[in-house]
Parts: sequence; C-alpha cells; structure tokens
Amino acid sequence: MLHRRHPLPALLRLFSTTCRRRSRLPSQPHPPNTDTLPPLPVAKKVPFTVSAHGRSWSDPYHWMRDTSDPDLAALLAAENAYAEAFVSSAGGGGLRARLAAEMRARLPPSAVSPPQPWGPWSYYQYVPNGMEYPVLSRKLRPSGGLAGRFLSYLSDWEKEEVLLDWNEIAEKFGYVHIGSCRISPDHRFLAYTLDTSGGELFSLEVKDLQSKHVIFSPPDKGIVSLAWAHDSENLFYTVCDETLRPNQVFCKKMQSNEAGLLVFVEDDVNCCVDITSTKDFKYITVNSNTRTSSEVYVMESGNVREGLWPVQKRTNKVQYFLEHHNGFFYILTNAPLKDTETAVEGYYLARCRAEKSLMDKWQVVALPGSDCTFQDMDIFHEHLVLFLQKDGLPLFCSIDLPVQIDFQEPKELGDFTPWFFPIPSNLCSILPGPNNDFMSSTFRLVVSSPVIPDLTVDYDMRKKTFTILDQEEVTGLCSSLYTVGQSNVSSIQQNLQLIEDSQSWSDLSKLVSCERVQVVSHDGVSIPLVILYSRGAHIHGESPGILYGYGAYGEDLDKSWCSDRLSLLARGWVLAFADVRGGGDPSWHLAGTKTNKINSIQDFAACGMHLIKEGFVHESRLCAMGCSAGGLLVGAVVNMLPNLFSAAVLKVPFLDICNTMLDPTLPLTILDYEEFGDPNIPVEFDAIRSYSPYDNLSPGKCYPSILVTASFNDTRVGVWEAAKWVSKVRDVTCPSCSKSVVLKTNMQSGHFGEGGRFMRCEETAFEYAFLMKALGMDDKSAK
Repeated sequence: MLHRRHPLPALLRLFSTTCRRRSRLPSQPHPPNTDTLPPLPVAKKVPFTVSAHGRSWSDPYHWMRDTSDPDLAALLAAENAYAEAFVSSAGGGGLRARLAAEMRARLPPSAVSPPQPWGPWSYYQYVPNGMEYPVLSRKLRPSGGLAGRFLSYLSDWEKEEVLLDWNEIAEKFGYVHIGSCRISPDHRFLAYTLDTSGGELFSLEVKDLQSKHVIFSPPDKGIVSLAWAHDSENLFYTVCDETLRPNQVFCKKMQSNEAGLLVFVEDDVNCCVDITSTKDFKYITVNSNTRTSSEVYVMESGNVREGLWPVQKRTNKVQYFLEHHNGFFYILTNAPLKDTETAVEGYYLARCRAEKSLMDKWQVVALPGSDCTFQDMDIFHEHLVLFLQKDGLPLFCSIDLPVQIDFQEPKELGDFTPWFFPIPSNLCSILPGPNNDFMSSTFRLVVSSPVIPDLTVDYDMRKKTFTILDQEEVTGLCSSLYTVGQSNVSSIQQNLQLIEDSQSWSDLSKLVSCERVQVVSHDGVSIPLVILYSRGAHIHGESPGILYGYGAYGEDLDKSWCSDRLSLLARGWVLAFADVRGGGDPSWHLAGTKTNKINSIQDFAACGMHLIKEGFVHESRLCAMGCSAGGLLVGAVVNMLPNLFSAAVLKVPFLDICNTMLDPTLPLTILDYEEFGDPNIPVEFDAIRSYSPYDNLSPGKCYPSILVTASFNDTRVGVWEAAKWVSKVRDVTCPSCSKSVVLKTNMQSGHFGEGGRFMRCEETAFEYAFLMKALGMDDKSAK
C-alpha cells in the first residue's frame, strides 16, 4: 500500500534554487522553455476543512466545486490562454497545425458503412463529404425474383430515406451526442436520446418515419435506455434521478396523448436500471444492476397489462443476463453451480422455461472450459453467438439452436461443435455490429488491430464462411510508412482457419511492429503489454514513447485502429498499451478494485519501467496518457515515481477521488463504492486516501510536464477535479517544473468531448504537440 510522501526538509527547500529536472545529463532532452509564456494563473484559496474517521485536512480549493462562481470561470479562461500559448510555440509555432493537417489528410472526405439488412429495409450510416458527423439512412431492399425486382424498380426502391442527421442537430445546438437509437419492430418509428450540452442529460424524441415528424418528446431529462414492445405501439424508457442513476421505467403508448406510465421504480441507491427487449421482441426485460450483482424482471411484450415478474432474486456477487428463444430463456450467469463438483470461473450458459412457475429452475447448458471465459451473448433464430476471452484476447463463436439437453452433467463449450469466427490476428479488437435481425443467419463484426484499419466482416453461421465487406479507408500516408501493405488472407492461413476466397485487407504489420509481451509486476503477476512502433523509424534506446492505461470497471483498454497514431509512429515514437488489473475479465477486474487498486498502479509503473529497461524508449522520453479513471492511474504513478515519466496527458481525469467518494450527492459516487471502495469503511477509506492523486502530491518535488484536459459540462468527473489538482501542483511542487503543468478546459462539451471526426483531429494534435514540446524535441516530420 502506498504511503503519503514526506516533504523535503524545510532547510533544503529554503536554500534550493535550482530545479533538479533541469539538471539533466547533456544527452538528455531538456524541459520546455516557459520564459516567454504569459503569467502563470494563480487560483485563490478559501479555507475549508474536510474530516473523516477522526482525521481532518485542509482543502483550500474546495470552492471550485461551485461551478457558478465567476472566479472559477475567470481561472479557467486564464488557464486556457496559458495552455494555448504553451502549445502554440511548439515546433517553431506550427507543429500543432502540421499534426492536425496530417490527421485530417488521412480521413477520406466522406465515408459509408455497409448496409445492414433488417426486414424489408437496408440500414446504413454515412458521413457526407467534408462533414463532422454521420447520417442514419435506409433503402428498401429489392424483392426476390425477376418480377419482384421489376416491381421494386417501379416503386423507386433505391430512393434513400434519411432518418437522422447528426450534422443538422450539431448546427442547431452547437453540440450533439446521440445515446440510444432504436427502430421499432414494424420499422415505422425511430426513438433516440439526445444530448445537446455535453452533460449527458439526454432527452427522448420519437420520430414517425412516415410523416417525418417528432410525435413524442417528454419533458424528462436523463433518459438512458429504450426498448420497443413487439407491437411497436409501446415504448419503454428509463429515467435518471438527481445523481444520474437510472431508477425508473416508463411505458408510452404511441397512439395515445397520455404521458408515459410509470411501471417500475428501483429504490436501492446502489442499483441502476437498464431496459431491453429480447432479440425476438417477445419479452421486455428490466435489469436492476449493481457493478457486481443483478436482478431481472420480465414482461410479455404483447401483454403489457400483465406487468413484470421476477426471474430470480438478487444474490450478492451474482450477475445474470438473459435472452429468449423458442420458449426458453438463455441465461449468462456466474451463479454458483449446484449439485456438481465442477468449478467455473466467471460466467456460464444456463436456461429455463419462459414460464412464471419455472423461472427458478435453471439448467446448465455449457461451461466455457478451462482456457476461456464467457463475456456476453447474442441470439438468433438458428444460432447462439458467444463472446469469449482466451488469455485476455477476444474471440467469438456460434453454436446451433435449438440446443438438445439430455445429459446429467454440464458439458463444455467444445461439446457443442462451436464455430469460432476466423480473425486476422490474435491482437484484434472486435466489436459486434447492429445485428438487429433475429431471423438472420449472418453475424456482423468490426475487426481491427493497432496495425489493421477497421474491417467490417459478415460471418455466415449456417455456411460457416465469412465475407469482408469493407475496410476503413486511410489516405495521405506519409512516405516514411511507404504504402499500406496488402496482406492476402491465405498468407496467414493458420490464424484464419477456413479460407475459401482470396480476400485481402490493408495491413501495416510489415512496416509497424505490434507485439504482446508479459511484464512482471510488483507481486509476480504478469501484465500484458502491447507495444507498437515503426520498424523503420524506431531507434533502440533513443525513441520517445507513450504508455496508455485505464484499469477500471472491467473495461478493456482500447487498442483498435487509430490513424492519428501514424503521426507519432512516423516520427519514431513507441506506443504501448498496458492491460493493468482493474480492466478485463471478472477475476482480472476484481484484482484491481477497492483495496486492490494499488495493483493497477504498480502494474502501470512496472510496464513503464519495462519499456525503458528493454530499450524501447529512452529513459527521459517516456510519456503517459490516461483518460477518466485512467487519469487516476497515471496521476497516482506520477506521485509515486515522479521521475518515471517526462510528460503526461490526463484527459478528464478522476484526480480528487477521496473528496468525491466522500460526497454521496455527486453523480455516480455511490455506484462507484463497488469499484473503488466505500470511504465510510475505514480500511477502504485508508486505501483510497493512500493513492488519491490530489492528496498525495509530493511537496517540493520536480514533477513532469503534464497536460490536463477537462470539460465544463462533465457530469461524470467534475471540472473542478482537474482545476483543483493543477492549482495544488503549482502550489506545493517545484515552482519551476510546475510551469509546464497546464490545464485546458472545453467550456461547451462533456465527458466525451466534441465528438466530430475533424474536431477530434484538432484535440489529438494539441495533445501530441504538447508532448513533443514537453520533451524538448524538434519536430521531425515524415520524410
């Protein structure tokens, strides 16, 4: 467990006039020159005392919690001006613009997704030429046979029908974020949730696709999930309370002028409510979840008046999720196995009859086996799709339905002759597509890796074949990466298994190395680390690099394709992704939660030291990047080892965790007790306090250059967390080094930023330019 660091002796601080970070060896890069910048913003201090468990401490920046305070607005404006001046001088003044131009040049002017068939329609999204956001559209599918195609031609079946244009909303409000988006089963209505401020207080709109008019928009804010009943007449939706916890379910009848009817309320403040319809639309499911347990209620979609009935009562640390198929509920659960000596880690597949009197009689269908875990599932008329992890890497497979169960002991997945979907690399990120059509035998995935631009692939589960439909276009590649290599599927036959066609895709693996290694952490546990670098531009022992981390909520660190990274790879940078404990599958997640959070922090530090020790990165050119809970991770390591990183970017970071977790009125706080610990419990409070980035700054220490970004309308991580942390760094750490700790706040957006594809280029270019300036590196563009 980390302990708070002791301050430097007072006498030493009094007579120390030089900054140790500036006293580097001649061969090492120098920190940025801040002499020409505007005056460093200084925040006011207001006395305030925090107390917990018999302890008290001062928090003079607590006043920033009041976002209506004009002094906060003035401080953020001054910080933005300082950050802009800091980055604008990078690379002779034009580095940021050059980076942004490179990134924009790699984006095609327009883009379109392959159509997704569903019923009589084909649905697709496209980004119009030069626009920021997508448009959701559809076309009628041609009827079968010559006569059908002729009739379709006469009826103008190729005419595009625009359903929702993100760009129009953004132009009207200045910001757009579409949360849930659901087409009704009869394809007549489109229901979607809309945020126009960044605060994630989503409103609901229902559009009649025949009249093109919005026919329902309740006054409620904070609407999260949506589900249509089978008749397309009833729409269910959840509404949040004041802490942004979804806790109520309403039902709105489309042909009625009456307001939505309240059908469910969850009073337990530890639980969030999510609502879905089963894939065949025969049932509505209300899922009341904590981060570690669940309780599900079901309702017959065609008989709403019958109301909800429970599947099984909540049990501590037991989760379950269900789908419906042919009179059975198929259930993914981690409930303890009964009447068997078999042990299973994580989830397994069970089922029960879809009848009230038989809901508690579960029968085990399939266990994952000793070398993999179940993560999720999807269901179709003839197939069940399982989302798996094996050695921390994603896999997908299908088994045929219906399943015949006539055995006494549970069987393993392999006994059902699963078809594992071929993928081009074991380092791929895999995301399922919409897959709305229950009757389809095709499952769509988006597959990518750090060296493979996004592939859209259809897997025919009946024929056990696959088709590559599309790949993200990457234009304007710099000459140092030459051209995007074409890898024929048959050239890596071992990974793709069933190869029938000479399909191919763009693959940079001959030019960019992408390897997965294991790094031993403080307690002997091996941590997966993916390392990416240009084979031609990387210089062993000299290159700069960025270590990315997250490690929370069981979420995998995103390692999918991102063309922006090419700007760094072409300049010799190393990009590394640390899958620290706290993310990943259930056991890996639990090993980085509550009092085990120190494992995440130590894991990240171990991965950073590995990059230096093995010569991937120069010891004075290692940077770190973390977003949200990943900012907490990086901030804690910076306190623990201030000299490990020479620069860092903390994006909407969770830095003031101790004070936030002590305030149950803030959004998400109580829900986060299961993730970070309950500060009302002394041992868990001590753990949080021991690594809290805001509470463990080292007085007088030299800190690296750090860019901290925040969003004023962020409801997940308050803007004050970043502002307080930066102000305190300036106050207590080395006054010379802290000039390179800057704060940039987006005053219009929320936790997820602006969202537009070109605007993201500008944000990323700002971050990259900051890191290059922080390392004192001249821009070395691709030749």
